[in-house]
Amino acid sequence: MRRLLSSLAAICLALVAAPAYAEEIDATGLYNRNCGVCHGVDRLGKLGPALLPQNLKRLRKKRAHDVIKNGRPATQMAAFGEELNDDEISAIVEYIFTPLKDVPRWGEKEMDATRNIAIEVDKYIKAPLYKADPLNLFVVVETGDHHVSILNGDTFEVIHRFKSRFALHGGPKFTPDGRYVFFGSRDGWVTKFDLYTLEILAEIRAGINTRNIAISPDGSSIAVANYLPHSLVILNSTDFSVEQIYDVKSTDGESSRVSAVYQAPKRNSFIAALKDVPEIWELQLDKGAKLRRIKIDEPLDDFFFDDGYKHLLGSSRDGQNAVVIDIDAGASIARIGLPGLPHLGSGISWDYKGRQVMATPHLKEGKVSVIDLADWSILKTIETKGPGFFMRGHEKSPYVWTDVFFGPNKDVLHIIDTRTLEIVKTIKPAPGKTAAHVEFDKDGSHAIVSIWEKDGAIVIYDAKTLEEVKRIPMSKPSGKYNVWNKITFSRGTSH
Repeated sequence: MRRLLSSLAAICLALVAAPAYAEEIDATGLYNRNCGVCHGVDRLGKLGPALLPQNLKRLRKKRAHDVIKNGRPATQMAAFGEELNDDEISAIVEYIFTPLKDVPRWGEKEMDATRNIAIEVDKYIKAPLYKADPLNLFVVVETGDHHVSILNGDTFEVIHRFKSRFALHGGPKFTPDGRYVFFGSRDGWVTKFDLYTLEILAEIRAGINTRNIAISPDGSSIAVANYLPHSLVILNSTDFSVEQIYDVKSTDGESSRVSAVYQAPKRNSFIAALKDVPEIWELQLDKGAKLRRIKIDEPLDDFFFDDGYKHLLGSSRDGQNAVVIDIDAGASIARIGLPGLPHLGSGISWDYKGRQVMATPHLKEGKVSVIDLADWSILKTIETKGPGFFMRGHEKSPYVWTDVFFGPNKDVLHIIDTRTLEIVKTIKPAPGKTAAHVEFDKDGSHAIVSIWEKDGAIVIYDAKTLEEVKRIPMSKPSGKYNVWNKITFSRGTSH
């Protein structure tokens, strides 16, 4: 009997004590008290970035836990390891990776509330305030510590460095004269920077989760492609006033994210890839930004355009094909079998034996595909040491460079002779570290490689001898953009 009573007492004690251990953690309350002041109670971002699954795709939960616990060095992100235990931090991590129940509104009113215009000193400055060719500058995005460096492309010296918005993405865009450069961040911030005065002139938050931006051929408008909300925003490039907001829906009323927006200079238009519906949008700027819908069989991503902007290649969802669209006719005209998920947006073109070709790396297979742009046939498949992400070339160089971005050989790059379509050299700039994203200088005499690591660098190579000339330490230089190559739409780089 005594044993039975003892057992019952133990069970009762366990039942009484259980709620203390099983008490549910109030993740919302923890977030609001500890994170809301910087990141917003609505998680849409304030001083700090938005904390939504769409904005955190590059951050794993384990890493998010570490950042909350230990903070980020040299940033305003404080450590909460002494205020919160591991279970509480884990609850916050799960909370910020949970999608919002409703798509938040982000319209003209919300955008205008974020708009910040600096004193217009640029009106009185007619030449650069430094000694360098402004058309041979490189804009280097350093995602390791969220800064941008301005590099002299003749001397390869950094002439300026400034703090950027969190997680710049999609590549900066330049006005036709090369003076102003615009950046887009994952959090929807668009920044205007003057390359003459080296000052930020304007900012606005045009979305909550943004894919990229594009600039109109005359430089007067900026287009912003958003995942959240589902919108395509057109801004005045001078003062960032909102010119138009397109609520992105198909003709059937189905809402869609915008994968990317592109400038089509020879069409005087913007072209947008839609993520969720089988349409391509063209905003015809000479017709008052009139919307033209191109119906397609399936949603396409990652566009490559031929020189005349008469055709585009888009990657199919199955990752096995490229679909060729005649933009004028508004119809699919070819399907190219390209297994291994071609990264068409990194494709480049050149002339080969009297014909124009384009080449694309593949994100899931170790190869580069070379395509004849006259009949859309595959001329050659070049085997590489692993899947790649970027390709670059230059009109004055006989070589194109491609990285091996994924896998055990991420530290090598291949150099391909455009005359023979053969790999002529494989280099390893920093053993064990990711080497990626090549960009040429204005005259094609040098190729600049990124060591894509927090303690990384840019490495300058002689484009003829293929030998290293110089390296400059940088914090994960994810992209380098030469002003001249961008404003002239060089065939050796993506746009």
